[in-house]
Parts: sequence; C-alpha cells; structure tokens
Amino acid sequence: MQVVSISSLKGGVGKTSVTMGLASAALAAGIPTLVVDLDPHADATTALGVQAGRKTDIGRLLKTARKSDLSANVVPSGWAARADAGPDGRPRTLDVAMGSAYSGIYDRPDLGKRDLRRLSTLLDRVSGYGLVLIDCPPSLNGLTRIAWTASSKVLLVAEPGLFSVAGTERTMRAIDLFRKEFAPDLSTAGIVANRVRQGSQEHTFRLSEMKQMFGKLLLSPTIPEQANWQQIQGAAHGIHHWPGESARQAAGYFDELLTKVVDSGRARTRSARNS
Repeated sequence: MQVVSISSLKGGVGKTSVTMGLASAALAAGIPTLVVDLDPHADATTALGVQAGRKTDIGRLLKTARKSDLSANVVPSGWAARADAGPDGRPRTLDVAMGSAYSGIYDRPDLGKRDLRRLSTLLDRVSGYGLVLIDCPPSLNGLTRIAWTASSKVLLVAEPGLFSVAGTERTMRAIDLFRKEFAPDLSTAGIVANRVRQGSQEHTFRLSEMKQMFGKLLLSPTIPEQANWQQIQGAAHGIHHWPGESARQAAGYFDELLTKVVDSGRARTRSARNS
C-alpha cells in the first residue's frame, strides 16, 4: 500500500483539485484507493460526494487513534457508485476518511512524536487498498507533519507564480529536515505544476525557472487551468466521468501523473530490495 501526501505550503494552488484528479485516475485504473481528508475545510470530502451517516470523521479518529478502527469508519465515495465494474467484475473501490474542522486541534507546530504517529497508527490497521491519498492543509503545521509521518512519499503542488515557486522551495527544505528527524524513508514523488495558463509569459518564465530549480522532480505533464473545475467539483463528479473534450484531456493528464507517482514508489521498492 503506497501512501502519498499531497502538500503545498501556499493555499489556492489547487492542491485538493490535484488530489481529486489523482483519485479519479485511480478509480478509472481500478486501484483500490482511500482518500484521507486531513484538511479541516474538508473540501475533498464534499467533492467526493460522501454521505456521512453515522461514521466518525478523521479528526475524532486521530484523537483516539490507538482505540479507533479507521476501516469501520471510511465512507464510499459517490464517484464509485457511478463507475462501471472493474476488469474482474467487482465494484471499484474509492473510500474516504471524512474531513472535519475537528482535526484542526492538531494543526499546531508543537506536536510530539506520539502525536505525529496518530495517522500512522490508524493506517497500520488498514488493508485492502493499493493507494492512500492524503489531502493536507496548505501549511507546514501539525496536520501536514502527521500526514508526512504516515506517508511513503510527498507530492507537491505549485502554481507557476513567484510566491508559489518560492513556497515550494521552502517546502522541499522542510521535507529534508523532517526526513532527517522523523521519517528517514520519506521521499518526494515530485512537483506538479497546476493551473498553468497557456500563452501566459509569466507562467512560461516560471515553468522554466522551476525546471532549473527542481530538475526531474518537476513532473510532466503540467496541468492546465480548467475553466469548469468548480462546476465538476460542485457536482461531486470525477474528471473521468465529466463530458467534454477539455475534461477528457485533463483526465489523460492525471492518468499519466498517477502512473508516474505509483511507478516511482515501485521503483524505489525494487531498488531497496536489490540493495
């Protein structure tokens, strides 16, 4: 089971949209996937079309991590109900650990190692998923560090703008420091340039700058600005099930990105085994 944190130091770069795109690609590929909505705004939970019922949200599960059963409290995404069966004839799996404002009690900078392991403790007892995607808050406070502790890798999201690029560089340094102190096996899956406007001289310049700064960590393809993202997410649909040519092209971008994220984890696993 690969656990990937989707992170950004700066808000407003489309981090949750990238998480949703990857979740949609995983659903289309038939990869059993769990989305952990660790952002107190819980936008991913809303976009995934979740009907909460009597299930417990991730914030309260974190509080009682040693006693709680995450598997018993995940909720099927509404997307999965609209998807065709997988190649084996079984229903496709896309589940959600629901977000809530309650998780904000852990979004502070002074967490100890015991608190940092709360999500790891929950995920250690989960099985049946090939992929876990954690939608982090746009900060480097406690919830993001809880996510990184539980993850095998971090995927960074940035816009090709001055402040976002600078924030990504700071986040890279923060990951290096965090790896040395708390998570020696944590790696960077790469950087996704999101909301790229074709024909923008500023975006063209910043993308060139990002290539120089981050090299192969800057993933291809970049994700162009999608005019109907708000409509798609407001309707609680995955990009792969939305009509129109622009949605079809965007779905293809996320298919390619998902393959690179998953393959990068497999490559590191093979390398570790060979060593």
